[in-house]
Amino acid sequence: MGRTSRKKRSTLANRAIVASAALILGGGGLVAVNVYASAGESGTGSPPGQAQAAARQMSTIDCPDAGTALPDVPEQARPEVDRELAAMDTQITDAYRQFADRREQISRDPGLAQNAVLGPLQNKRTASLDRIGIAVERVGGDRPQALDGLAGCSLRADDEDGGGTGGQGDGAGDGQDGGQEGGQDPGEGADQGQDGGDNQDGGQDGGDDQGGDQGQQGNGPEASDFVDIESVQPNVDRPRLRRGASRGTFTTSCGRNENGKFNPDNVIAAPGVSNGAHHMHDYVGNQATDAFSGDDDLAAGETTCRNRGDRSTYYWPVLRLQNGQDENDVAADGGGKDQNTGEIQTPSQVTLKFVGSPAGKVTAMPRFLRIITGDAKSLTNGDANANASWSCTGFENRQLKDKYPICPEGSQVVRSFAFQSCWDGRNTDSANHRTHVAFAQDDGRCPRGFRAIPQLVQRIVYDVPPGPGFAVDSFPEQLHKPVTDHGDFINVFDDRLMKKVVSCINGARKCR
Repeated sequence: MGRTSRKKRSTLANRAIVASAALILGGGGLVAVNVYASAGESGTGSPPGQAQAAARQMSTIDCPDAGTALPDVPEQARPEVDRELAAMDTQITDAYRQFADRREQISRDPGLAQNAVLGPLQNKRTASLDRIGIAVERVGGDRPQALDGLAGCSLRADDEDGGGTGGQGDGAGDGQDGGQEGGQDPGEGADQGQDGGDNQDGGQDGGDDQGGDQGQQGNGPEASDFVDIESVQPNVDRPRLRRGASRGTFTTSCGRNENGKFNPDNVIAAPGVSNGAHHMHDYVGNQATDAFSGDDDLAAGETTCRNRGDRSTYYWPVLRLQNGQDENDVAADGGGKDQNTGEIQTPSQVTLKFVGSPAGKVTAMPRFLRIITGDAKSLTNGDANANASWSCTGFENRQLKDKYPICPEGSQVVRSFAFQSCWDGRNTDSANHRTHVAFAQDDGRCPRGFRAIPQLVQRIVYDVPPGPGFAVDSFPEQLHKPVTDHGDFINVFDDRLMKKVVSCINGARKCR
């Protein structure tokens, strides 16, 4: 599906009932998966009551992420490997759907989870992993040892450790401190985009008595995924600017996706695969971007950026209001078929700013450099690569990685991404889409072998009702958790404009 049109922003009447109704409606009609059994309990002879009690705490499927386990894949084998990795994501999605459809049966017969869901899933993953090994060997490489032991999946509870869904005080997360480099003010823009804030009544008390942890029907969000931003202590630290730091900025204006370009593809992680993301993305900048876009397509694509020298691709999962209103993707891939439902929200403000390094000058990033920041599978992978931050206008010195914020009336929700700012000097991508770039170290310097490049800091603001009732799209098994938020960027600046970006940043100027 290439596009879906967004409805107009919710009416006042709808906005007033969102927070109080969202969790009662079960997350906008999302399929329930709160009642499951652990695969390890099948056939153990546990008393029925004990087995069912254990079953009720299981909520999702946890599979090893084969993609992150493959940092080195020969270039010639990458297309086939990427297709198999995308197929494995589809296998998990299908298994999760079966899991949800059989939740009542599984609660009565925990062994059914292993026999009907996890066992067949492991067999499919084993076949895909074997094909990945064959693809690597075919081009003269050694079979990756990382493939061993990646086939098996398990059931896990929503609140198990490892997904980064614990305490609210986790702050901005690894790399997010670097997002304040180059003079990025966490409170910047706090007074902007406030139109409509006065009408955000009727929802604030929705966070107090939703009962979202007790029998909620849905795959997220739930009440425990939200926290009052006013209860969070300031937690943003900026690295000290050293002598020779690059203090300038370059801001590119590319709109807010007012024209409604959406698709569930991911041309970086799953090139050539339709619905490779299993969730819908917002796009600004390059309008030619889909799963099948090559570098030549992007170079020739139209752009929403005001400066036509910037044809870069910027995309992120859409944010939906769980108000019972369906988009026209309710029966489509990436939408309802992948358990992403609700009213897509157009941001009230999008800021795309490139900042410098606190430790020295920056060099030009190469054209077609690809960067993914954050981890779409952080719930099951753990939060080592999580990098999204959530806050509210007027409170941006308080950042959350693993909770959605409940903003006070008149304040708007802010999600931000500080992308990796160090490049290996050679590659525009890597097999796991991570190892060719890195975050700066605590002292602001790049790791050995990496050089500083302009850092993209992305800030997205939403005018949504206060209280629970919104969530980002996600892979179905990731339960719409805030820790799974992520952003994607492909640099398609022309050489002249990139030189200007570097000159502005290194020259301590603020440019547009």
